[in-house]
Amino acid sequence: MGSPRAEEEWAVLMRAAIAGDSGAYKRLLVSLTPALRGIARRDCARLGLDVGEAEDVVQETLLAIHLKRDSWDMGRPIGPWIMTIARNKLVDARRRRGAKAPLPIDDAFDLAAPEAADDGLDRQDVDRLLGELGERQRDLVRFLSIDGHSVKEAADRHGMSEGAVRVALHRAIKTLAALYRKGEK
Repeated sequence: MGSPRAEEEWAVLMRAAIAGDSGAYKRLLVSLTPALRGIARRDCARLGLDVGEAEDVVQETLLAIHLKRDSWDMGRPIGPWIMTIARNKLVDARRRRGAKAPLPIDDAFDLAAPEAADDGLDRQDVDRLLGELGERQRDLVRFLSIDGHSVKEAADRHGMSEGAVRVALHRAIKTLAALYRKGEK
C-alpha cells in the first residue's frame, strides 16, 4: 500500500490515536488520504468504475477505519489491514454498480475476500451516531454507505445532482467522525 516507512509511521500514529491522541489520529488520516486516493482511482479505473466513485471509496474507507480502528491488531502490520478495508469498500462500490460494468475475470480473484465477522458492536455504534444526524444526512449515509446504492440513485431519489450528493455524503461523514470523537471523550 505505502512504503514500509509510511506504513510504520501510520502504525505509530494509529497506536497513539487508539491511546487517545486526537492529534496523532488527525495526522494519520491526513497522511493516509493521498495513498487511499491513489489506490481508489487506480482500482476504480481498472474495474471500469466512474472516476468520481474513487472519492466515495476513499471517504467510506476512512469512515470504516475510524469505526473499526480498535479491531487492528497492534502487533501486525497496518498496511494489509487498511488495504483490506479499502478493498471491501471498492467491492461495495462495484456491487452498487451491479452488472453495468464488466469485471475482468483476473480481477475477480483480487477482490474476493471473506468479510470480517460482525459482532454487532460496530452496528450499534453506527446506529447511535446516525441517530444524531439530520434526516437527510442520515438517509444519504444509510442509502449509499450501508444499503449500497449508487450516487446516481441517491441523486434521483433526493432530487439532487450527483455532485451535491457527494458533497452531502462527505459532510455527513465528517459530522459522524466529529460525533464519534466527541463520544470518546
